[in-house]
Amino acid sequence: MTVKLLYLVSHPIQYQAPLLRRIATAEDIDLTVSFASDDMTGSHWDPGFRGEIEWNVPLTEGYRWRIDRTAAQVSRAVGDSDVVWLHGWNGPRMWRALAAARRLGIPVLMRSENTLDAQPDGAGPRGLAKRAYLRWIFARSAAFLSIGTANRDYYLAHGVDPDRLFSMPYVVDNNFFRTRAVAAVASRDSLRARIGIEPGQPVILFAGKLQQRKNPLVLIEAFQNLDRSRLNEPKLIFVGDGEQRAEIEHAAIKNSDICFLGFRDQTELPALYELADVFVLASHREPWGLAINEAMNAGTAVIASDQCGGAQDLIDETCGTIVSPGDSESLARALTEILSDLDRCRVMGSAAAARITAWNFDADLDGLRAALASSYVAPRTLR
Repeated sequence: MTVKLLYLVSHPIQYQAPLLRRIATAEDIDLTVSFASDDMTGSHWDPGFRGEIEWNVPLTEGYRWRIDRTAAQVSRAVGDSDVVWLHGWNGPRMWRALAAARRLGIPVLMRSENTLDAQPDGAGPRGLAKRAYLRWIFARSAAFLSIGTANRDYYLAHGVDPDRLFSMPYVVDNNFFRTRAVAAVASRDSLRARIGIEPGQPVILFAGKLQQRKNPLVLIEAFQNLDRSRLNEPKLIFVGDGEQRAEIEHAAIKNSDICFLGFRDQTELPALYELADVFVLASHREPWGLAINEAMNAGTAVIASDQCGGAQDLIDETCGTIVSPGDSESLARALTEILSDLDRCRVMGSAAAARITAWNFDADLDGLRAALASSYVAPRTLR
């Protein structure tokens, strides 16, 4: 039996494209992706990076897709499917899809990034209103695709029956990042030289949007509080751009061992993860943190805050450290512990690479198939 699955999402997303291509190869799932816009496929302004960017990986190849903007278009797309899968629940387009699916008796699968820490309900009337809204949304969803433990806890806290929860973990294209990281080993020394990294100098890496919620200034403060001479004068590299770049550069102006590489595309990231000794994501609100997956695929130890949704699933003492967000002293201690023994650091990186293999597209397909089986009953053929 083949299920006609309609996936509604706002726009093509670089992390999702390889997953959608993988689902499209499944013989039992007839996938159509519905976007509100395909503006992100070319050069475009990204508000998070605060600049014009263009992804150099294919975003809409390898699967069937369409643009549905109006209520009529969304209703028609829903009516042509057996099951609807929504990425999030906010906005008129998603509400129209929910309404059409309910009217037509078509089951809805819900997937989101929400966690109790990253998206708290709030208190008072606003919190009550939000919880009522979520009850209304969740009552109209047949099953939920949880991306990890923190996301699953969010659904449970809002009254979702555990029997309606299915694991569809947040993953990246492991093969893409791993093969490119391995290939980058041969040119590691030349890349280090171009960046200005001295032989034997340890490397701390941040990769992401330079915005307040990711705490880049806390990382700089922790770095400046290190006893760097005891750690062989490590280098701190920022990859990315965003609203705080000028402020961060000003904070680092007197330290030549802090450098900024700006925005780098996905094809460039594996080599940067590979040359790093430790990757840091100390966010105070991070629903998941897919950069953690990317760094682990390159065999890099990770320090992440306990506010990163992926931390509790991906990181343990064998491959990294979890710290409190906003605590530069705790972060400095974690960096010191890891960088003071680079042999152990490399062992942690190997453990990270081994651990992340289980977070893959096959696990996503297993969870999606289980959710489809629980929510969709094929109509009987009249004889």
